[in-house]
Amino acid sequence: MNTTSTSAVVSAHGLRKAYKNKLALDGAGFDIPAGRIVGLIGPNGAGKTTALKAILGLIPFEGELKVLGLDPRKDRDQLMRDVCFIADVAVLPRWIRVREAVDFVAGVHPRFDRAKCERFLANTQLKPNQRVREMSKGMIVQLHLALVMAIDARLLVLDEPTLGLDILYRKQFYQRLLEDYFDEEKTILVTTHQVEEIEHILTDVMFIRDGKIALAAQMDEVGARYTEALVSAEKIDEARALKPIDERALPFGKTVLLFDGVPRDRLAALGETRNPGLADLFVAIMKGTYA
Repeated sequence: MNTTSTSAVVSAHGLRKAYKNKLALDGAGFDIPAGRIVGLIGPNGAGKTTALKAILGLIPFEGELKVLGLDPRKDRDQLMRDVCFIADVAVLPRWIRVREAVDFVAGVHPRFDRAKCERFLANTQLKPNQRVREMSKGMIVQLHLALVMAIDARLLVLDEPTLGLDILYRKQFYQRLLEDYFDEEKTILVTTHQVEEIEHILTDVMFIRDGKIALAAQMDEVGARYTEALVSAEKIDEARALKPIDERALPFGKTVLLFDGVPRDRLAALGETRNPGLADLFVAIMKGTYA
């Protein structure tokens, strides 16, 4: 994710935020260019939500932060014209009707396109007078998507958007976002615990640990830099000599070792090689194996 700060949608340097005695952000820095889908991934308490709140101008903080060229601390009202924030798509009030939800978003967001929203709703089973409590989870996702996709925001921030939904609706949510919303003018920043589900849509990833960015890279860089090798017992010492950053045992005496920056052709002599899944890479880096 190398870009000059001037062209970045979000540019952060030395972000610091303390709650009582705990540092939630500890000198975090990153740049997010336009037209990217960025996963911000970290364990609970790592600083994910604090970073999002800083970007959205919801909390005071120390350090430099520009979002769409504006300072969220001073220019929040102006910033919110071009930013859309969604947390947990399953939280629409149960009493609200479809038309009331559309009216509400139309009233609060200047970039909301009612006609676009209604076109999207016309392709669903949803009726204007239907209340959320009468809907299946899949229908609630469709309503939420219709509201989100009708907002012409330059930056869409999603904080654990599919919490509580089963896998079918989670996949549907991200697929529709990709097909019907995202383009090179828009940028999406998403946090989630379900790393495996979003890795195929991400262009970039950031791992956050203890208030610092532990990894920030484009997904194709991750594929080029990290390699897993499936190694049998007789070659394990040879493999360990190449200093893997992590290893885990499999049945039948096989071991998967994760390497950072070791040429793949060198590893191919030791066993089967592959790109690591983002979840395995995340676990390895969060174990503190870079210490």
